[in-house]
Parts: sequence; C-alpha cells; structure tokens
Amino acid sequence: MPEGPEIRRAADTLEAAIKGKPLTEVWFGQPHLVDRAAGLVGQQIEAIETRGKALLTHFSGGLTLYSHNQLYGVWRVVKAGEMPETNRVLRVRLQAADKAILLYSASEIALLTAEQLAQHPFLLRVGPDVLDRRLTVEEVKARLLSPRFRRRQFAGLLLDQAFLAGLGNYLRVEILWQSGLTGQRKAEQLSDTELDLLAEALLAIPRLSYQTRGRVDEKKHHGALFRFKVFHRAGKTCERCGGIIEKTTLSSRPFYWCPGCQQ
Repeated sequence: MPEGPEIRRAADTLEAAIKGKPLTEVWFGQPHLVDRAAGLVGQQIEAIETRGKALLTHFSGGLTLYSHNQLYGVWRVVKAGEMPETNRVLRVRLQAADKAILLYSASEIALLTAEQLAQHPFLLRVGPDVLDRRLTVEEVKARLLSPRFRRRQFAGLLLDQAFLAGLGNYLRVEILWQSGLTGQRKAEQLSDTELDLLAEALLAIPRLSYQTRGRVDEKKHHGALFRFKVFHRAGKTCERCGGIIEKTTLSSRPFYWCPGCQQ
C-alpha cells in the first residue's frame, strides 16, 4: 500500500507533465461533473497538493479537484490524444497540448470551491501532511503531547491519519526503530530527549524516503539513500545493536522491531 512518499512522488510526476499549461481538453466520467468540464478548458493547473493519500488538483480559476484513490484508483501520464488499452474505468482526463493525465477507477472525486474544500469531511479529519515543508519538529511535538494524542500507543497512533497524514506501516516501523521506541509506548511516558528523537524522526524518515527511495546512485545522492532498517527484516541482525530483528502484529498490521535497542 503506497504511503505519503509514494503519493507525493506520483503527484510530482503529474505536475511535471501538466502544471502551468493551458488545458485543451477536460473530461469527467461522473454524471454530476460532466457539465463542469467545459468551464475548465483554457485554465491551468497551478499545483497538485497531497494530503495523505488524497490529491488536490488546484485550477487557476479557483476550483480544486479532490480525488482519493482508495484501493484501486491510479493516475497515468500519456501523450496528448493517447488512450491506453486497459480494463480500468476512466474517471478524469485533463489534457494540455502535449500531455494528458488520466485518473482510473477512483471512487471519490469532487470539484470544489475553496469554501467547500475547507469543509470537506476527509480533509477536516486528517492531520497535517507529514511531507509538508511548513510542518516543524516543534509542531509535531505539540501534536504528540496534545490531550488528543498523548495517551495513544504509538502502534496505533502512527497509523492514524488524524495525527499526521501520509504515515503508514513501513514508516511506522522505521520511525520507531530510529527513535529506539516500542509500539506500546506513549508520548506522555517519554523523556524530553525521547520526545525530541521521535518528533525529528517523524519528519526525517518520510522526507528521506520521499527524496531518495528507489535511487541507487550513491555518488550522485551523497550516499543518503533510504534503506529499511527493520521493515521486512525479521531474523536479520540489527545494525545498531547487533540484536535479532523480530516480527509481530500490532494494530492488526505486521510490525518489525529490535528487542535489543527499542525500549
């Protein structure tokens, strides 16, 4: 299941294809949106924002296309006029002179004004996006210590999109290893040092994954590659303490950890 870094990289690909270009064709497959397509022709896409696993495509005229892929939705970039052969159901087509972006199979799609966007139920529910560069370590610490979250075990908290949008299972596992914490711990139990380490890791690990995951040119990227330290490494040696990484289940998801150095 893709997490925040993968969603943001997908949004980057869409932006690179169509951002800032006048739209020559707009097509919607949903009956309630069909009549609104013509009004978007000639506008530009100013940005594609991510909020967890939701994409917000902002048009220059002030409207925003909200889409959430759920389990089956997927975006594709194609040449202008190209219609790939696929069994998927086309929901959205946004085309410029040279390229088009296509959304298949997604079930949650809406075209919203700024006021409607601010009141959208999903966006009201989710926390700040973990990859939002405006989000600071101090703000993350404040969320950890807030009455809403301070008594929650990290095993569940780090999967809750209301805490920080974009976190998921592999990030949960890697963040807690980096912080030296178990999934059963809570923010209210942490020392100041532990709290600092966790808040820093909550931002640093997703951002490193976004920036470098999948790249293998260590010279080009100064060796700052994202590599799993514990995720899917049960039975292997922990590089920090030499202990053996174990696998269990926490909050109904596979959980990997090192009993030697995660306290």
